[in-house]
This record gives sequence, C-alpha cells and structure tokens, in this order.
Amino acid sequence: MRKIMIMGVGAQGSTIAKRAQEEPSVEEIICADYDMRAAQELEKSLSKAKGIQVDASKVENIVAAAKGCALIVNGLPPDFNMRVMDAALEAGANYLDMASFADENDDWVNGVRLTLAKNEAFEKAGLTALIDCGAAPGIANVGTREACDLFDSVDTIDINVYEGIETNQFIPFWWSPDTAFQDMVDEPVVYENGEFKKVPPFNRPEWVDFRGLGKRLMCDHHHEETATMGLLADEYLKGAQNIYFRYGGSGCDLAKRFWEMGLLSSEPVEVDGVEIVPMRLISKLAPPAPKYEGEIQKAIDSGFVKEEGAMLIRIDGIKDGEKVRVDSYVNTPGLVDSFAKARISHEAYFTGQCGWLFTKMLIKGEVTQKGVFPPEVLDAEARAYFLKEAAKLDITVDQYIERRLF
Repeated sequence: MRKIMIMGVGAQGSTIAKRAQEEPSVEEIICADYDMRAAQELEKSLSKAKGIQVDASKVENIVAAAKGCALIVNGLPPDFNMRVMDAALEAGANYLDMASFADENDDWVNGVRLTLAKNEAFEKAGLTALIDCGAAPGIANVGTREACDLFDSVDTIDINVYEGIETNQFIPFWWSPDTAFQDMVDEPVVYENGEFKKVPPFNRPEWVDFRGLGKRLMCDHHHEETATMGLLADEYLKGAQNIYFRYGGSGCDLAKRFWEMGLLSSEPVEVDGVEIVPMRLISKLAPPAPKYEGEIQKAIDSGFVKEEGAMLIRIDGIKDGEKVRVDSYVNTPGLVDSFAKARISHEAYFTGQCGWLFTKMLIKGEVTQKGVFPPEVLDAEARAYFLKEAAKLDITVDQYIERRLF
C-alpha cells in the first residue's frame, strides 16, 4: 500500500501517522486537517508525511486530497463520517474510522444503520470500510467476539470501562471535555430482551467487582458497542439478548454531580439578568486534556491522587447445557508507562495504538473481507493477528471462564 491519507491529525490521527512512518510498504502519508499547523507539524517530523489543509465539509475536497490513496483513515469527529466514506468510495480507497455517529434526529442506532447500509456499495467496489476501530469501540469488540465464540448461545454482554487516573493537577477528562460532558448526558442506548431502548443518563448504577481492583460504581453510558452489537447479535454474537455498555470513574462522578445540579443542561437560565447556557459554561471552564509532551509531563510531575483503570467484558450464556460466564480483561499501559513509551497520554496511547493496528491490518492485507463492518465481524484469523500485534504493544486480553452446574 504505497500511499495513505489520514483525515484529522489530532491525538489519534497523529499517533497513526507516526506508526505508519515505520511501515516499509507505506511510501507517502497525506496528513490532512483543517488546522494547517497540525498537519505541518507532522510533515516536519515525519519524512513520509505531507501536510495539507482540507475542508472536509465537502466530499469533493476530500476526494481531491485522496487522489492515489489506497486507504483513508478518518480521525475527524463522527459527524464527518458519511462524507469521508462517500469520498473513499469515489476515490477507490479503503476506509477506517474510530467512532460512529447519530443521525439528524439524534438516533444512535439509525446512524449505525446508515453506515452499514453502505456495505453493498463497498462490496461492489471491492473495498473494505472498517468502522469503530479504536479501544472502545475497537479492541472491546474484538474481545467480545472472541468470548462469544466460546458459547452455544449468549444471553448478556456487559462491557464495563472504568477510568480512575487522577493527578493533583485537575484534569476532568483525558480527551475533549466538550465531547465527554455531552456523552455523559446523552441518553444511553441499551439492547434489552432483543430490542433497543433509551434509558436516562447515569442509569442502573451498580457496584462491579473488578479482579485485582475491587468494587467500583458503574452506570449505563452512551456508546457505540450496544448499537453495532445489537444489530449484528444474531449473526455474529450467538444471539445475544442483552447488551450494555457501562462507564465509571472520577470523570463520571464529577459529571453526575454537575448533571444533578442542572449544570449540564443546554437550556438557558437567567443569572442576574443575563442568559447563560450551563453546558457551554462548564465546557468553557473545564481545563482541556493535556495534548503536548510538556503538558503531560507537568500533569505527571504534579503527583497522583490515584492511577488505576479497567476494561471488563462480561458475557453470560450457555455452553454444552451449562451456564457459563466469561470475563475478559483488556490490559493497557497507564499514564506513566504510556508517556515513557511514546510521550503521549494513556488515552492517546490506548486508542491510537489500537487504531494503528486496525490500520496496519488494512495496509498489510490482513483483512480480506469486503464491505462495511465493525471489528466484531472480523474473521478468526484477522482477530488473532490483531491480538498478537497488540500484545507487542503491551495491550493484552485475559479470559477467565466460570461454569455453573445446574
């Protein structure tokens, strides 16, 4: 694969560009962003990179920039997904993104349906569009499929992501606070008894006992996995009837308090004769996630309140007539180790490195399936390749299997 393009070179996009620099089969990396400074920084530091400014609001702009590219990696906000996918089809390029989008009616499931509806066009063109390829979603989907394949039938898939990295320097989230707060107040979609439904924010709080960590409070959270897995459950996930994504940690606890006070509302309130939108105020005042090396070093140097985290994929079902539970723990370097390895945060490392591995699979032809699909659809050989390569980056998955006799 001689030439690739990365649309959007923020934390994840730049990580993928730096790893693509090391790949012998990649001769040129088009680093495209509306922010020309970000694109130029990569051009200066990577010999294979060419930085260009692209306005991704129009498909034709993306197509022109992608001329001759065999792959477009979409690192833009999800609202751009459909345009970048259309551009990939027109340019004859494979496609990869790291998150899904909601449609104009804020329907998360329908957004995924619209994306998967492009399957036939990509298949006909002999192209692959691999969607939701980061950490969660991404490796979470791979781990889920690996476990589901152990069952005869699956009842419940429960994905739990706990983030508890707190430094003495106040950092509410290690990604965009705007995105984080909005995700917190969006009504989560759950797949329950074979049907999709929306539930209130911070729904179903429950203490989950993580192996080696202890009990942590988790609640339903707005995320892609329930949508893609619910739509594909019968074909790929042994007919799972219940699928949940739950989140917890210091950022979640903070957001819940703000939400209870009305501070995450998008409805204006009057304060001393002035109308203020609480969500805008909170987003404006929230310190951004450290992005540059010096900023991350400063946060580490401030000292830690705690440095912990966990991703647990818990699946309950039936195997050989017995009730079986499979707990899969995804392990990844924390903040200190990620910074030592790559001079980036744990969040950028985990999502970016996983995004790179999916990208690498397309570059090296390890994904032979055509069409549009998320990682849980990857065949066994491709999943095995991904997990083997992830382990080289200290990103691993441990399975624990429990059987309950009737």
